[in-house]
Amino acid sequence: MQIGLREANQHFSRLMKAVRGGREVLLTERGRPLAVVKPIRTRNEAESIIQRLEAAGLLRPASKREALPAWKPRRVRGVPLSRTVRQERDDR
Repeated sequence: MQIGLREANQHFSRLMKAVRGGREVLLTERGRPLAVVKPIRTRNEAESIIQRLEAAGLLRPASKREALPAWKPRRVRGVPLSRTVRQERDDR
């Protein structure tokens, strides 16, 4: 992303949103490159990927920040799925 100093000053929040999303912003003065604003890389690369996806609108942040409960398998009553699939294949 490239933006002039005046426009960067007027739309600073939009510029920071882009940086939070993982994009680098090139600041120009009268068409000449002046500086680059880029996010500081964190040690946790997965977190930065998630932030970038949130900024792009491809991911929504979780409503609860707590960890999910432990997964427990459930018993299913009736005929096992493998037997049903085997019967359908034999019937063909």
